[in-house]
Amino acid sequence: MPDVVAAVRSIVTYAALLAYIAVAGPLGLLVAGVLRWKGGLYALGHGGAWLGLTLAGIRYRVAGRERIPRTAVVFCSNHESNVDPAVLFLVLHPQLHVLYKAELHQFPIMGTAFDVGGFVPVDRADREQAMASIARGAESLRAGNSFLIFPEGTRSRTGHLLPFKKGGFIMAIQAQAPIVPVAVQGGRSAMRKGSAIVRPVRVSVRIGTPVPTAGLTPDDRDALIARVREEIEKLRAEGSLWQ
Repeated sequence: MPDVVAAVRSIVTYAALLAYIAVAGPLGLLVAGVLRWKGGLYALGHGGAWLGLTLAGIRYRVAGRERIPRTAVVFCSNHESNVDPAVLFLVLHPQLHVLYKAELHQFPIMGTAFDVGGFVPVDRADREQAMASIARGAESLRAGNSFLIFPEGTRSRTGHLLPFKKGGFIMAIQAQAPIVPVAVQGGRSAMRKGSAIVRPVRVSVRIGTPVPTAGLTPDDRDALIARVREEIEKLRAEGSLWQ
């Protein structure tokens, strides 16, 4: 019976989100592209994320918001579930930009919305293009926009951190922007492998102390990665906020 309830709830959630996107997507592009009101696009994006999480029964708690600087930062988070991006998009920053995999740009409406919102796609198969994207991200950071990166590049299916990719750290160093470590836990059981059913879960988001990059050069990236990875592991070790 729980699986049946979760399946019905998932169908309702997907249907509601499709309807929301059909209406809010074009409206958001009009607001941001024509009226130049980027905040309106983000407000609609937050509404969609909230709607999907609420209907699916995804609850979340956050600790450490007071540690977030008022300047532009790079939020660096582990990644263990499909619900992570939506939760973090809601809780980390009012206008959070994202460094994301270029293949996601191919989805209708989504790619255009990402462009208008200032998200930066990275094509890891093309080093030259990837470095150009990182430079764009650094320029955006210097202009005052905060970014979210998932340095593992994909979801970890084991619970252990995967190797970190370097692009987001190079971006932070180029912009001399601090990196804020983030640990997200609890979402892995929301969607089982190969299943589209979303199950209710309780997600914890722990925000750590910013790691400065002032004075660092690209040659320091490996040491920076090691330090941020260690901070995320410490946050993960603190456990769930729902205990």
